[in-house]
Amino acid sequence: MSRGLVVVPLVILIIFSILYLGHFFLYYSVVYFFSITLPAHKGELAALLFLLPLSFIAAAILSHWTDNVISRVVYFLASLWLGVGLTLIIAFALAWAAWGIARFYTAAPRPIGIGVAAIALGCLYSGYGIWNAYHPRLENLNVQIKNLPPAWRGRKVVQLTDVHLGQILGAGFLARLVARINAQSPAAVFITGDLFDGTDSNLEELISPLKDLRAPLGIYFVTGNHETYLGVERAVAALRTTPVRVLADERVMIEGLQVIGITYPERGHSLNLAEKLARLPGFDPNLPSILLYHSPTHIAQAKAAGIGLQLAGHVHQAQLFPLQPIARMIYGRYYHGLHREGDYTLYASSGAGTWGPTMRTGNHPEIVMIHLE
Repeated sequence: MSRGLVVVPLVILIIFSILYLGHFFLYYSVVYFFSITLPAHKGELAALLFLLPLSFIAAAILSHWTDNVISRVVYFLASLWLGVGLTLIIAFALAWAAWGIARFYTAAPRPIGIGVAAIALGCLYSGYGIWNAYHPRLENLNVQIKNLPPAWRGRKVVQLTDVHLGQILGAGFLARLVARINAQSPAAVFITGDLFDGTDSNLEELISPLKDLRAPLGIYFVTGNHETYLGVERAVAALRTTPVRVLADERVMIEGLQVIGITYPERGHSLNLAEKLARLPGFDPNLPSILLYHSPTHIAQAKAAGIGLQLAGHVHQAQLFPLQPIARMIYGRYYHGLHREGDYTLYASSGAGTWGPTMRTGNHPEIVMIHLE
């Protein structure tokens, strides 16, 4: 039996188990704090909380069948619930803690007041998370690259990653990103994967703002995992209508600096970065280099190959609080941020867009401005 035939159903089972445990916690909390006693009302609440986790899957399937206003609204609301639900779980966890403390100070505290406060807190934090998702910050970094050519010293380059254009974030969102990037006058722009969300859409229309992106030394793109879901050929075909150059396991020399783009492996395949770099035509480990690869992985292999700067995304800094410890457990300390180790530097960006719920809590979306030294 194929390993995938066992692993994939097991992962799905674990995910749904966690989802429904969380929704049972919400059900129990709402029933207790709001003193719901009527069986009919309990049944309605149980049915709603049972269907909500399934709504995102149904909406994702619908979005593959059709792309219109109705499918987009359904997808937005169904995916948004994943973030709002998680925030309400946290809020009610705090409510139970507050209830326990209140019992020490009064014999009969009113649970409904704590329940209302929990829902208000969850809704306010969710509202902030939605606003935050639509307002990426400009993250400025200073990065040293060994033997950087004089022509590159003091130049600015931009990393843009994980925009996730599709059913929710569209051409208007990308146009705002392009305008902010152009205002910084970068020498080059590096797009490190997941430009697309992976859902069926008019791809050429989605990325049409890229035609206005200005970078005199070029705009370079490597695929991420969501391009493999969409179909790499479709993504590349759409990008051919723009000034973006796709680097598919390629190295280009730009005024003495090597820029290397490594394609994200298709599902069921793995990457041996050391072997890939060793076979890459023209690659010289003794020359300064920037590696574009979607995931903040293969760190040891990149260091051993003499890479000066590796740019990655993929993890979104977990996107939603409090999932950051899980992301760190999977990707280690490299899951986010700037890491300097000798002559090697990695930056793992939180990304400019969102996947699933259009929310950002516990972190900020970003456009990364890198000042080379």
